[in-house]
Amino acid sequence: MALVELSRWMIEALTLALVVSAPALVASFVVGGVAGIVQAATQVQDPVLGFVPRLLAVAAALVVFGGWMGTRLVTFTSTLWQVLPRLVE
Repeated sequence: MALVELSRWMIEALTLALVVSAPALVASFVVGGVAGIVQAATQVQDPVLGFVPRLLAVAAALVVFGGWMGTRLVTFTSTLWQVLPRLVE
């Protein structure tokens, strides 16, 4: 029974990692796509024009969603610490 519960917690941890990383990844993807279109339209192939906007977008996403991310991670961790004795049995 503990193995089933351990598997459930592992799946929940992986799902949480995907959900928490989604805002930064989506921001990077969208801004990278727009920067790529602008580079293709203007034929300016400077790598900085693709990197800096993505960096700023990810930083902005972390500022906006950082509190929510931290809350989700702290809630998961505290719940896991409460359940951990049952998983070790």
